[in-house]
Amino acid sequence: MAVQYEVEDDGLAVVAAMTMTGHHHDAHHEDFQLKDTNPLLGEQWPKGAAGPARPAVGGGIAGWLGLEKPSSTYDLVEQMFFLYVRVVKAKDLPPNPITGSPMDPYVEVKLGNYKGTTKHYDRRANPEWDQVFAFSKSRVQSNVLEVYLKDKEMLGRDDYVGRVVFDLAEVPTRVPPDSPLAPQWYRLEERRGGGGGDGAGGGGGLKVRGELMLAVWIGTQADEAFPEAWHSDAATVRGEGVASVRSKAYVSPKLWYLRVNVIEAQDVQPQARGRAPEVFVKAQVGNQILKTSVVAAPTLNPRWNEDLVFVVAEPFEEQLVLTVEDRVTPRKDDLLGRAALPLALFEKRLDHRPFVQSRWFDLEKFGIGGAIEGETRRELRFASRVHVRACLEGAYHVMDESTMYISDTRPTARQLWKPPVGVLEVGILGAAGLQPMKNRDGRGTTDAYCVAKYGQKWVRTRTMLGTFSPTWNEQYTWEVFDPCTVITIGVFDNNHLGNGNGNGNNAAGGGGGGPPARDARVGKIRIRLSTLETDRVYTHAYPLIVLQPSGVKKMGELRLAVRFTCLSLMNMVHLYTQPLLPRMHYLHPFTVTQLDALRYQAMGIVAARLGRAEPPLRREVVEYMLDVESHMWSMRRSKANFFRAVSLFSGAAAAARWFADVCHWKNVATTALVHVLLLILVWYPELILPTVFLYMFMIGLWNYRRRPRHPPHMDTKMSWAEAVHPDELDEEFDTFPTSRQQDVVYMRYDRLRSVAGRIQTVVGDMATQGERLQSLLGWRDPRATCLFVVFCLVAAVVLYVTPFRVVALVAGLYLLRHPRFRSRLPAVPSNFFRRLPSRADSML
Repeated sequence: MAVQYEVEDDGLAVVAAMTMTGHHHDAHHEDFQLKDTNPLLGEQWPKGAAGPARPAVGGGIAGWLGLEKPSSTYDLVEQMFFLYVRVVKAKDLPPNPITGSPMDPYVEVKLGNYKGTTKHYDRRANPEWDQVFAFSKSRVQSNVLEVYLKDKEMLGRDDYVGRVVFDLAEVPTRVPPDSPLAPQWYRLEERRGGGGGDGAGGGGGLKVRGELMLAVWIGTQADEAFPEAWHSDAATVRGEGVASVRSKAYVSPKLWYLRVNVIEAQDVQPQARGRAPEVFVKAQVGNQILKTSVVAAPTLNPRWNEDLVFVVAEPFEEQLVLTVEDRVTPRKDDLLGRAALPLALFEKRLDHRPFVQSRWFDLEKFGIGGAIEGETRRELRFASRVHVRACLEGAYHVMDESTMYISDTRPTARQLWKPPVGVLEVGILGAAGLQPMKNRDGRGTTDAYCVAKYGQKWVRTRTMLGTFSPTWNEQYTWEVFDPCTVITIGVFDNNHLGNGNGNGNNAAGGGGGGPPARDARVGKIRIRLSTLETDRVYTHAYPLIVLQPSGVKKMGELRLAVRFTCLSLMNMVHLYTQPLLPRMHYLHPFTVTQLDALRYQAMGIVAARLGRAEPPLRREVVEYMLDVESHMWSMRRSKANFFRAVSLFSGAAAAARWFADVCHWKNVATTALVHVLLLILVWYPELILPTVFLYMFMIGLWNYRRRPRHPPHMDTKMSWAEAVHPDELDEEFDTFPTSRQQDVVYMRYDRLRSVAGRIQTVVGDMATQGERLQSLLGWRDPRATCLFVVFCLVAAVVLYVTPFRVVALVAGLYLLRHPRFRSRLPAVPSNFFRRLPSRADSML
């Protein structure tokens, strides 16, 4: 059955019809389920066992497989072994044999077919590099490591100054918390020496002038050198792209709310004489601009007393610019005065009780020929001034993400932080089945990396090049201050690898002369910490589901190991009795409109600051993780929320149907038991509340054995993504303002009007019922009100002289009476209520 969108269709009828279009595709839905995994985590290795078993490549690698499991804090990931080479410096290097001048030295580290090079120095005999190279054990193709010292002037020749050779069987193993391996000096061998250097394996080679300080060891991804190392997995990346493939941790900027209370201005002189100015104050911080209301000031001393709130970040680089302007015409404003104030000038308030002292600030006044900025201006004199009370609010939590997926609730001021109640550990193991995101060298490929965000800490894994099943095995830790928070983890395709490695056709933009490349979204997941059991390791493969203009699509699976550890059970239990946000949000709350605007500004500041890091966490990544576009209109999301609301009443509807069956004696035994229960509760009313709570307690115990054993994940069925109409998807991905053709916009507008008309009718019906209830005692219908007042008098007398137990018993028995004594016509109270008047008669 297909759904046809017509203007005459009822909006809710369209929604209801779509529930019959085969929305439940169970076979297809199975692909979107959470899957259990059994990775060989660090803590699960038996004593004396090796790491993840892989075949040895050469005789020198046998030592790698014979290692006992070392102690390590990386117990939520599979351990990966790397050969690390730290090139520290060189000394006493010989001069260039051709020119006689000092050489331009650099070092080349070679292991099989993989080789990495340091940067070179011009004419230096004692260079220092301090660079680390990491070669993955899974890709080792040789049992000999060669370190060459070369001269850049001899780059085109098959020659080098000297080398050091290491036998991998002799390389020591080091895993934190072992101390770092101390580098040593090695004498260089000449080209055809045929052996190794001092302590480097082999022997007998002819020595040449010069020494290299090196450290070579076998370690894991827990090594301190791992994040900054050059990796053989990314050997093809050059230039600026090298930094973009490394793992990195970021911290969001510290955000403050700047509250500016504009009280009044003094001696405001309009430029045009003979008219009363219509004055307002414009305040600007960075790209945030707010204005007060326009006030007519016949006395030249306008007063506003209005609050303007901005989001600012440390370090305070911007200024607060206050301008007093005169509204001459609706399209013309004259500048009357200006003041630029550094943010460090304002005090920081940690509570609502301290009174912030107001201050007067002189305004620079400019003549008619002047300009605000960028042009020559004629400064006259400091005549006008503005009265302001401003402070930096430290007792609020600055929202930079949706409140539905909030990951941090702490106030800005560190002095107000409570101690952490737990620790969250996440092992990002890898992904599987990723889809090709771009074309490179004529084939589809993906260069995937992972980003996780919780609280103020962001982490980014290294980029795995050209694989649809990347393996990261990186573990990260966060302090938890509130368990009712959410961690967000996203997967992206890196399009900034340099040397054309990131170029290609992809959904986020390509190379060439078009728009700058953007890292493409692969998918993301969210995990709410309160749904996790403490001290339990969750190992699952989460489906990466995205909604595209063509429909819902699974982009792969993300394998994670998650553990939430409780530090203080009493503090955690106490948190459930406390407000979710700091107390200032309730003592001096912001309006909903203010919060939305401030959240959007905070998101922009966070994206801009993280985009300036090295390597940058790009704006498209930050905006996707923070759900910047979650407030945009979506017919699909509206339907999903509607049916979520409907499902909330399904239990009440089922209870009402059960009670109706009892009242109509559908099951005689059940109705008889209900009568017995009614007699007991009427005779012993003190048992009502204990019975209710005992019933809920028994239901809770009964549901415990069927409790969820997996964290929740993206639900395509609940999100209404599997049966969404193509036109609704196209509308959801439309820009704002719209970029579609006029007839398409008209059709969507008419469709929205039809749905909104139905909602309007429902809201009107609800208002009608409420107005009928008000009219019972309003004498709008004098006969109806008279009847109701007389009924109330009779009911008061009867209830006064009749015991409550008798009244309750008679009412219960009347409600449960046999169908033989029931009429199919509406009841008298219903008839009376429907006849009451409402204010719908006065509607135009």
